Amino acid sequence: MPGYDTAAQEPAPVKLLVAGGFGVGKTTLVETVSEIEPLRTEERLTAAGVGVDDLDGIESKTSTTVAMDFGRITLDEAGVILYLFGTPGQERFWFMWDDLLNGALGAIVLVDTRRLDRSFPAVDFFESRGLPFVVAANCFHGEQLYSADEIRGALRLRDPRTPVLMLDARVRADVREALLALLDSVIAKARTATPV
Repeated sequence: MPGYDTAAQEPAPVKLLVAGGFGVGKTTLVETVSEIEPLRTEERLTAAGVGVDDLDGIESKTSTTVAMDFGRITLDEAGVILYLFGTPGQERFWFMWDDLLNGALGAIVLVDTRRLDRSFPAVDFFESRGLPFVVAANCFHGEQLYSADEIRGALRLRDPRTPVLMLDARVRADVREALLALLDSVIAKARTATPV
């Protein structure tokens, strides 16, 4: 056809998860980097969550994700479209993680070092399923009291090559760097799994 570039390829879709405990900043991370208006399933916290949702350290939180967040970012230079699925953080919604995992190539596990104990289930989930992931310590208020090595040791990561990064989920450049580090991990795992 005249004027039609048959050599142009459609961007490759890549599904990634953004996971972590309740209130670590997953929705914020997806909103920060998405090139589209993100889909959010936020609901107000109500009295029904008293005694169920642990607000220790995040008392000012007024809403929570009850299903997932969804956003998209195009990496033009790589010819890739990233589809970001933010998981719900509350334990009562974790049953959805297995469904969201279907087709995902990797994950960012977002952690809040003020409440690091809430991070173990997400780390265990991805380690047990063999999915590549990076740990991203959200620097609330622009501060991080711990080094990447201290966070790695506290989380007892099985694979010493699992990247541990510092980021502010509100800063687009930080989130982009975390996504690129995750893609590097996905590619490295694919190379070691592919027979020569």
